[in-house]
Amino acid sequence: MPKRKAAIAVGGVAALGAAALLLPHANASQDKDQASGTTGTAKTLKASDASGLAAQLQKILGDAFAGSYYDSARQQLVVNVVNGDDNVVVQAKKAGAVVRQVDNSTAELKAAARTLKTKATIPGTSWAVDPRTNKVLVTADATVTGSKWNRLQSTVRSLGSGMATLKKSSGTFKTFVSGGDAIFSQVQGGNVRCSLGFNVTASDGSPAFLTAGHCGVAAKDWSDSQTGQPIATVDQATFPGAGDFSLVKYNDPATQAPSEVNVGNGQTVQINQAADATVGATVFRMGSTTGLHDGQVTGLDATVNFQSETDPNGVDTVTGLIQTNVCAEPGDSGGSLFTQDGSALGLTSGGSGDCTNGGETFFQPVTTALQATGATLGAGGAGAGDQAGAGDQAGAGDQAGAGAGDQSGAGAGDQAGAGDQSGAGAGDQSGAGAGDQSGAGAGDQSGAGAGDQAGAGGEQIGGSADPSAPSDASGSGAAHDGSSSLTGTR
Repeated sequence: MPKRKAAIAVGGVAALGAAALLLPHANASQDKDQASGTTGTAKTLKASDASGLAAQLQKILGDAFAGSYYDSARQQLVVNVVNGDDNVVVQAKKAGAVVRQVDNSTAELKAAARTLKTKATIPGTSWAVDPRTNKVLVTADATVTGSKWNRLQSTVRSLGSGMATLKKSSGTFKTFVSGGDAIFSQVQGGNVRCSLGFNVTASDGSPAFLTAGHCGVAAKDWSDSQTGQPIATVDQATFPGAGDFSLVKYNDPATQAPSEVNVGNGQTVQINQAADATVGATVFRMGSTTGLHDGQVTGLDATVNFQSETDPNGVDTVTGLIQTNVCAEPGDSGGSLFTQDGSALGLTSGGSGDCTNGGETFFQPVTTALQATGATLGAGGAGAGDQAGAGDQAGAGDQAGAGAGDQSGAGAGDQAGAGDQSGAGAGDQSGAGAGDQSGAGAGDQSGAGAGDQAGAGGEQIGGSADPSAPSDASGSGAAHDGSSSLTGTR
């Protein structure tokens, strides 16, 4: 496969060295009492360091540990504790954390989640523990109405007023597929499009990449162009169930797979390691549909109940996901969730809403996917670089074309309609085209070629694509909102 960097023009994305890069959207919704009387003892930490400290404190505090989150405004780790043992509080403070006394223990919150699983596994619902409120956050999409809504509401109330909160999402939970560079597969009835997440090295030493599990379930052979020959083959795929990830091995053992994510304008972020996400931390998502956006992690170990793509009355439940408020749209699944300092966090799975109105997006943790597949980052692994990685795509996926990844107009990201992401090619985000969340297939982000940005492509989950479907998302510029460099929250 040609090894060249595609200089993807992503509107509004400045060079990584820009001053506006650093955490422009600090989380302002922290609890007022989180640091009462303790801020002077807390360490100033980067989000990646906060994650490590949280893991240490969880072991030290044992049953007293009730979750933690990163206060990005103060750059401090806030640790929830129950059973206000003075020794427990002292240990956490000495370690450099802000200590907050809460009512609900981790065990109680997990028990509430189990009750939801038993009584309220309804398509279009999700739940995750929110350590900032010390409650389980339950979300229902627009399809949860009537008796389903009553059932969910009743279950939440049964948990007690201080245990869970329920909110309604205006969108519909669906699997996305993308993240940066598009990958394609020919299936019966049409094409499917997904996106590459991170390049890795498989346990046998061969070059490979991670993408969404629902991509690997939908198709086995993948190409870096819509009509090209397969360059990689699915080795392992998990979806639904305990994750949404696939390991796809390159067919050519000599393939070079750089450890980086292409964020547009010829800029890349070097991926140095895989890390666990931390609630409250600012994160970045790269997608072939919507480009580069940022936001915060809002929950961990989330359970999402997608409407089954194969059974109208079924549910595809996925557990163990990262919940965020980073926007995404159809065509963004499989793509890269990462930190500014180069830590790989997740693979875009699905969610609700869009990059105009906001919503929720869920990600498969990279650490879990690596452990399950035996793959490793680094030394030819970890990124979305060449070889169907970020910005390569055989040179054909340059989003500098006619509005690559533009969400505006009549197609891109439209759940019900066809829409080429760049305006000049075959690609429907939904309905009958590329990246259809409900089973339609092929979709080229750039219109004239394969590939796109950094990370992952269109959509899958069975179904056929209509190559003659109406195309174009109006082709008016890049999909970012351009609010800042390496930013663009929902």
